[in-house]
Amino acid sequence: MSVKEPLEQASQDTTHFGFETVAKTEKVTKVAEVFHSVASKYDLMNDVMSGGIHRLWKRFTIDCSGARPGQRILDLGGGTGDLTAKFSRIVGDTGHVVLADINNSMLNVGRDKLRNTGVVGNVHYVQANAEELPFPDDYFDCITISFCLRNVTDKDKALRSMYRVLKPGGRLLVLEFSKPIFSPLSKIYDAYSFHILPKVGGIIANDKESYRYLAESIRMHPDQETLEGMMQSAGFEQTNYYNLTGGIVALHRGYKF
Repeated sequence: MSVKEPLEQASQDTTHFGFETVAKTEKVTKVAEVFHSVASKYDLMNDVMSGGIHRLWKRFTIDCSGARPGQRILDLGGGTGDLTAKFSRIVGDTGHVVLADINNSMLNVGRDKLRNTGVVGNVHYVQANAEELPFPDDYFDCITISFCLRNVTDKDKALRSMYRVLKPGGRLLVLEFSKPIFSPLSKIYDAYSFHILPKVGGIIANDKESYRYLAESIRMHPDQETLEGMMQSAGFEQTNYYNLTGGIVALHRGYKF
């Protein structure tokens, strides 16, 4: 199952939807269909797929955020709001957290979940495209984008958009599936992703194909070094990344000065 062929086929007018090459104008719709389908089971599947480890990855992201009371935080592609809930408590009544997602179904699930758990007041919900963020320049102290960037059509444009709305001195944190750094782990991960994950998605979410796409989208996402270079090209400085769980996930960090 090689990723080389799709990479070679991509052009200025096309991009990747998993291993499939599609017109850039089609990808947003196709990704939207995936997340409309999985929204109601998204949290349950996260726990099942990762064995609950996603909570540790997100906790580490919070620890690296430097978030403080009174700050403005953008949880971009924040889906069902796991990071938003934690940021809301950290920034307090004088702070402000925006949960933004391009997918209305995910945003609705996140809004309902957070309100049901008492997260109100300092959180606002915005349906937004990461490539064209509807916020002023130099507005946020911190931006997180968690398990979302790989689904964005034009990642470079999205990174530039994040850079624009980040305050000088602010930081961007990109938590995303990445490339395992150990060959044996990579083989096990491939077997799990392509043979077990779609079956579990079919049983729990009644949607095998969406989880097949999610597995493919991970393989098409830039590796650790490539993504760090993309962040630098967008203007971010002092970039670095942390491999988590053997590189299955990586947390990239960069600053705007």
